[in-house]
Amino acid sequence: MYCAAAALTAYALGSTLWYGLAEPGVALAFGVLITVGELGRWGARGPERHPTPLGSAGALAYALLGQNAAQPTTHGVLQVVAVVVTAALVGAVPHIARGHGPDVGQVARRVLTVAFAAVCFQPLYNSGMLREWVGHGAYYAICLLFLLVLTALCDAVIAAAMARARTCPHSFKSMGGTPIPYGPLLRDELRALLGIGSAVCATGAVMALGVAVAGLWALPVFCVPLLLTQMAFRRFAAVRTTYRQTITSLARATEIAGYTPPGHARRVALLSGAVGRELGLSEPDLTVLEYAALMHDIGQLSLLDPVPAGATASLPPAEQRRIALLGGAVVRQTGVPAEVAVVVERQADPYREQPLPARIVRAVNAYDDLSGESSGGLGGPLSALEQLRLGTGNDYQPEVVESLARVLSRGGLTPSPPG
Repeated sequence: MYCAAAALTAYALGSTLWYGLAEPGVALAFGVLITVGELGRWGARGPERHPTPLGSAGALAYALLGQNAAQPTTHGVLQVVAVVVTAALVGAVPHIARGHGPDVGQVARRVLTVAFAAVCFQPLYNSGMLREWVGHGAYYAICLLFLLVLTALCDAVIAAAMARARTCPHSFKSMGGTPIPYGPLLRDELRALLGIGSAVCATGAVMALGVAVAGLWALPVFCVPLLLTQMAFRRFAAVRTTYRQTITSLARATEIAGYTPPGHARRVALLSGAVGRELGLSEPDLTVLEYAALMHDIGQLSLLDPVPAGATASLPPAEQRRIALLGGAVVRQTGVPAEVAVVVERQADPYREQPLPARIVRAVNAYDDLSGESSGGLGGPLSALEQLRLGTGNDYQPEVVESLARVLSRGGLTPSPPG
């Protein structure tokens, strides 16, 4: 996909430079809109989906633009791609200067998505077939919405494929990560369409229709609401990033105090997230799972003497429940969602009484305990999985254990080194 996006970009830029811009004023107006959206990007480490909603909406509007103040436009697919890429690069210059350039995957994803929308619309409109089929009334607006739905589905497919590629074993094995199945990733992307994705698509369609009737003056009118939304999401992204960093720092307290091995909480969080995706958890549930996995051992700080290697899986059930309840009480004081505290509190209960995230954290925590230093050198990954399977009668849900086994088989059964 990266090669396809790069080749398409090079061809579009070369063709546009050779033949020149059609309707430079229109191209400049949409280019400025996309640049402004890129300048307001909510951070290189912000949300992965639509980090520039205003720029994405402007790009879709330009791809689906057939008229300007009731006059037919003449730009084609290649010019759409060239203008979008050039404007995005211009808007990214300040971010690059600060060392926070745009993600290559996001750029490739936008190129392919915008190209798909333009290919679906521009040839039909420029040939007159679209006007002949649907005219310029309500059916034309419905046609645009239909094309946007197809474009959104295409974007979800591309985004899921790129996310899958980023989780390949050779890049994540050293971090304890595992490749993620394509199905759950695609499901997450499709769920995201109901949020900011639907707002981007709707704004793109409204912009295209507004410019077709009122001309370029419609752009600032229709982009203001989305610009304000983008600014609000930027603040939200910054708060969420700080929130996650705070939780991660708090989770390291057990490691700094010597209660758990270095890197234990991070390994459990990474592996729990992979198992959660394997089992089809939604994005909000995965966030709860991540926070709970990071803080699942916080109750050990109440112990006078640390458990050897932090392996609570070897403790009596009553002691495990006491530590879990104390950990839940601590988590409730941090201000995280109540669901996180529930997962921490109930990770020592019989699995039939636990919510699914608690079942995942319990199984993954036990696996890391049994396959690491706490096994005394006598265990290992295969032995740890076998012990988990033996405990599926009461302690571990069979489906979670088998999902963990599949995740490990894809990433290799060698545990990552501590730290």
